[in-house]
Amino acid sequence: MYRFSNTVIGVLNLLSLLASIPIIGTALWKARSSTTCKNFLQTPLLVIGFVILLVSLAGFIGACFHVAWALWVYLVVMIFLIATLMGLTLFGLVVTSQGGGVEVPGRVYKEYRLGDYHPWLRERVRDQEYWNSIRSCILTSKTCSKIQSWTTLDYFQRDMTSVQSGCCKPPTACTYETGVIVGGEDCYRWNNGIETFCYECDACKAGVLEEIRLDWRKLSVVNILVLVLLIAVYAAGCCAFHNTRHAAHPYHPSDDNRMTKVRPRWDYYWWRWWHEKKEQLY
Repeated sequence: MYRFSNTVIGVLNLLSLLASIPIIGTALWKARSSTTCKNFLQTPLLVIGFVILLVSLAGFIGACFHVAWALWVYLVVMIFLIATLMGLTLFGLVVTSQGGGVEVPGRVYKEYRLGDYHPWLRERVRDQEYWNSIRSCILTSKTCSKIQSWTTLDYFQRDMTSVQSGCCKPPTACTYETGVIVGGEDCYRWNNGIETFCYECDACKAGVLEEIRLDWRKLSVVNILVLVLLIAVYAAGCCAFHNTRHAAHPYHPSDDNRMTKVRPRWDYYWWRWWHEKKEQLY
């Protein structure tokens, strides 16, 4: 057991250290791209990559070379990582608990309403600067061009993604007859122009939030599994830290033979007095 925990920590941290290299490389590659979609996650990826790299390096050095201070730093940072990840996971579960599509009679696809989603998410997509970056991503991905060749029958028989349903067509409830528009505000925002479509519609923002919600829910499940793993690694790290300190201050068996003067408890005197009285009587 003395070496086992150190070996486990060393191997796990070596693997995570190697895994941080492609994360940092991906972030740097995104930074070189000129489109908003490519560098959107640049900063978070860089932060995650470098934190994993530094923490893994400290854990690896501390466990394999018995460096107590490196393991101490490793354990302290691990506590903050576990607490942060736990907070983000709980926050993600809360903000993604609302939302979902609405069935459209006679259609396979669903439509989405912005008011059905968590207020925090709604405020994010209502920020025009933030929304412009997402809008440019949708344009770059050519999401709407994939359904431009659909026939009327296709709209009844084929499914769409949430972004296609909200951004690439007007809401099903809209009617356009003889220049008269009947329906909600999104019906007036719709335009046949490739650069316009329904990108400023609330339905489009709701469709984007639906994809974010589904991805975030999947990420929360992964976060829970990672939390369990981190807690197990932290426990092994505590053992490795104990072993490292034990190696720095070796134990001497002769310490067990050292006698210390112990003062008897009060009940010892009472027991001794009672037995002396019994011997005198008998």
